[in-house]
Amino acid sequence: MRATAGLNPAVAVGVGRTALLVAAARAIETHRPDALAQDPFAEHFVRAAPASAGWPVRPEQVPAGEADPLWGRLGRYFGLRTRVLDDHLLHAARRGVRQVVLLGAGLDCRAFRLDWPPDCVVHEVDTAGMLTFKQAVLDRAGAAPAAGRRVLPADLRLDWSEALRAAGFDPAAPTAWIAEGLLLYLPAAAERRLVATIDRLSAAGSSLAYEVKLGVEAQRVRAGPVYAAARQRAGIDLLALFDGGPRPDTAGELTARGWTVTTRTPYDFTAVHGRGPRPEPNDALAANRWCFATLPRLPSGRGC
Repeated sequence: MRATAGLNPAVAVGVGRTALLVAAARAIETHRPDALAQDPFAEHFVRAAPASAGWPVRPEQVPAGEADPLWGRLGRYFGLRTRVLDDHLLHAARRGVRQVVLLGAGLDCRAFRLDWPPDCVVHEVDTAGMLTFKQAVLDRAGAAPAAGRRVLPADLRLDWSEALRAAGFDPAAPTAWIAEGLLLYLPAAAERRLVATIDRLSAAGSSLAYEVKLGVEAQRVRAGPVYAAARQRAGIDLLALFDGGPRPDTAGELTARGWTVTTRTPYDFTAVHGRGPRPEPNDALAANRWCFATLPRLPSGRGC
């Protein structure tokens, strides 16, 4: 697919551009002989936007391989994250959950590429511009969803709960929520509102998987090759995009609300799968945590 200038305003700059970065990583991962995840649509997004049309989408286009800090190391991180969250959602579906909400869905194509039970519904929540770009590319690719798919244009920094209900979301049914690569960019107050909304809309049996970064990284880490390569080669200043204020204790907040939270490092899953990024000096990934929360019981006053 050739780049189309009229398709890309929402993904050309800022956080929107990071969606293209993740899409390129997923495309490269898809074509690895030891792929952790498969996303046949990812390269279509990369090629459709002029901002990313020249980025690699195949392993052979990355001469340094996994030693490349951007398309190797960070790219493999995104591939591993994709696999882990794919597994999380499919596990929830096997447990009988039929309602999925992707918060800050970006260019994620889980509604199309995962093997869903026939009665699953996947809600995708993101900005109108992102969803418009995404749909245009999917239409050109002839993509058909493998689950019921509902898209909701919304600003996740504001109140989006009533719009989600209006789109057919059922708060009485257990939900698998995903906030992939989202909380890092939200102001602390918006993160707290998001968590409170998820809690209010979640029935017993719901789950939430999300990503956080612990604290503020040392200057030697911030000056490291991953951040430098993203800035110089992809035009993405991740450090400027991350919210710089003190971060809330989301795991503690969820625990106080009756959720059970498990926090893992990406390297835990590198060990599980036998491939993925590994620790290194001045590591830009060392502070990243993937958190998995479940609501195993019915707190007082919560609907069922």
